[in-house]
Amino acid sequence: MRIMSFALTTQQVRNKDKDVTRRLGWLNLKPGDKLRPVRKCMGLRHGEKLDLLRDPLTVVSVRREPLRAMTDDLDYGFLECELEGVGTHPDYKWPSSFVAMFCASHRGCTPETTVTRIEFSYGEEQ
Repeated sequence: MRIMSFALTTQQVRNKDKDVTRRLGWLNLKPGDKLRPVRKCMGLRHGEKLDLLRDPLTVVSVRREPLRAMTDDLDYGFLECELEGVGTHPDYKWPSSFVAMFCASHRGCTPETTVTRIEFSYGEEQ
């Protein structure tokens, strides 16, 4: 089982408000794979332990798409902001703001960057 960090959306995962995540890489993930959601897994200090957020997630679908797909089709972008768990955030509920935040938090990322869109379910749900 792979570990996936949700440092920027910890509360959304704990509350089951997030059903989709976008990542750079993660090319070998496939539906049915299990993910162990943690607060962070990179940059842990010596002796610091993983903060497990909840029971494992099950991958429902995986696809690659340009990040700008969220701003090219605003209906799609607003729906995806909801699925990302930021639909009520004062800034990130807007697709353009979400894309800007994603690019700012991922070195070298631009709206043209192809990202991996991962949809997941909580527990054994499908």
